[in-house]
Amino acid sequence: MQLTDLAFDQRHIWHPYTSLTSPLPTYPVASAKGVYLTLDTGEQLVDGMSSWWSTIHGYNHPELNAVAHKQIDTMAHVMFGGITHAPAVELCKRLISLTPEPLDAVFLADSGSIAVEVAIKMALQFQVSRGKANKNKLVTIRQGYHGDTFAAMSVCDPVNGMHELFTGVLPQHVFAPAPQIKPDEEWRDSDISALAEIISEQHENLAALILEPIVQGAGGMRFYHPEYLRQARKLCDKYDLLLIADEIATGFGRTGKLFACEHANISPDILCVGKALTGGYMTLAATLTTRHVADTIGGGPGGGNLMHGPTFMGNPLACAVACASLDIIAKGAWQQQVAAISAQLKAELSACRTSEYVADVRVFGAIGVVEMQRPIDVAAAQKQFVAAGVWIRPFGKLLYIMPPYIIEPEQLSMLTHAISKYCQAPV
Repeated sequence: MQLTDLAFDQRHIWHPYTSLTSPLPTYPVASAKGVYLTLDTGEQLVDGMSSWWSTIHGYNHPELNAVAHKQIDTMAHVMFGGITHAPAVELCKRLISLTPEPLDAVFLADSGSIAVEVAIKMALQFQVSRGKANKNKLVTIRQGYHGDTFAAMSVCDPVNGMHELFTGVLPQHVFAPAPQIKPDEEWRDSDISALAEIISEQHENLAALILEPIVQGAGGMRFYHPEYLRQARKLCDKYDLLLIADEIATGFGRTGKLFACEHANISPDILCVGKALTGGYMTLAATLTTRHVADTIGGGPGGGNLMHGPTFMGNPLACAVACASLDIIAKGAWQQQVAAISAQLKAELSACRTSEYVADVRVFGAIGVVEMQRPIDVAAAQKQFVAAGVWIRPFGKLLYIMPPYIIEPEQLSMLTHAISKYCQAPV
């Protein structure tokens, strides 16, 4: 077994949100199968993160492996400009059939952040194409996260988010207070009154509302009432805004519905998906919109062209694996799997509520969150979790898990028990 050169890694390689002058420890993974990560040292860790929401079917899945092997022998990549191919066409057919109507036009992006960039471009081009160039701002809600590229950063929370450093150079958009009413609480119209007031006053300059439906992910792992989303859809219809739903984190079953929008029984004008799209095998995302939006852009300036085109757009290898992943989703086992994970998370994380160090415990679908009273020492916490045989990556005050759907009860218990132990005496 080849051992990872950790000294070189620490000295020369940036990891997400880390410093090269004060690097966090990294754990070298030699292989991955099912829900297990195997380290260079031979230790096996139950993965509670699904590699940031993506490996919903687990690692080294035989069906996905077979499709990847077959496709790579045929065509790993070809430019999408002026060329098409069966994997891309088949993937777009599946996406249109799975997503809420009337979404039927697909842009294949190469990451979640790019899917959001494309969605923003769609919204702005749509307004220009209909002669409303003054509608050039977006409105969004605080505590949101939409990615790390510049347009995506501009609609992330500018105060509580991760991008305050760039505030002076980012496009300036409009922010409403984050929803406060949780999904299991009684709805009150006051929760959306601030957003309604902003849209009412500024709608002539607003192109779209962008939000993460029901679940706000990296902005705080917050869950809010579906009625907020229903009311947001009504506001967009009333005041002539597009609704952009960022389902990059929530899409493909994570919340207990195939898409989180289904909790509110609404359809957006633009939908972003990614992360789990390929079952975690490689980077791929998509932005879907309606025929009305697509045709309006098509009749606008610039020859009606949507102005975006990544080099690896429509990568055949990624598209083929995504088709296979969606085929697994279509079999429907995820529904029972997610329901079982949710029930077990609620039962086993509830003990954390008794700790004086814990501020809140919340579960929604296959997402479990324990919010601590104080920020977590990530390096110390991860050392403790690895010693317990689990992989959990905290951030801020949050311990959270979103395991692969295939996880067995005893494997999930290893994760919840490790969290419970940590909460009794945080390191």
